[in-house]
Amino acid sequence: MTLPIVHIVDDDAAIRDALGFLLGTQTIGSKSWPDAEGFLQDYRSSMRGCILLDVRMTGMTGPECFDILRQRGCRMPVIFLTGHGDVPLAVDALRAGAIHFIEKPPQQALLLAAVREALQRDAQAQAQVDQHTDLAERVNQLSPREREVMALVLEGKLNKIIADELDISMRTVEVHRSNVFEKMGVRSAVELATLLGRAGKP
Repeated sequence: MTLPIVHIVDDDAAIRDALGFLLGTQTIGSKSWPDAEGFLQDYRSSMRGCILLDVRMTGMTGPECFDILRQRGCRMPVIFLTGHGDVPLAVDALRAGAIHFIEKPPQQALLLAAVREALQRDAQAQAQVDQHTDLAERVNQLSPREREVMALVLEGKLNKIIADELDISMRTVEVHRSNVFEKMGVRSAVELATLLGRAGKP
């Protein structure tokens, strides 16, 4: 599993070093890039954590990099850094999905609070992805007939009704129902409905 870290993208070496040092004092891992192009080249969808992204850099700007990351499906929280106090740009960035817009030089407490919030959001999002993946794997273990039985169980239908609709014996329905509960890791139809409702039925 890729460990969550703070990805610092800023063309000012002094800023990169200062941010890396500050995060290190809080035992928060980080890695830095001097330009957006380099970060985009190294970017992988498996990356975890958050991004500290400078707004105005030589070459590609932070907002341009942000747009490309979103096009690639990047879900890591982004915190924009700017030394220019560009309010309209801040509003646009927040509307586009950035979670914070912090002026340079950032107040340490403010920056650390924003980074911790971003890392927590990333962890929550990853947990949800893991839950969906686990649920999909469980559903994939079901046979076509077990999926049919599961769908009718979720409709609240009794075994006898399910047997009639599928033209199979009640005993067969009971076996399939038991298999569904075991493979899905639940003990009742209510637990099954709760599981699928919470994670989103695949």
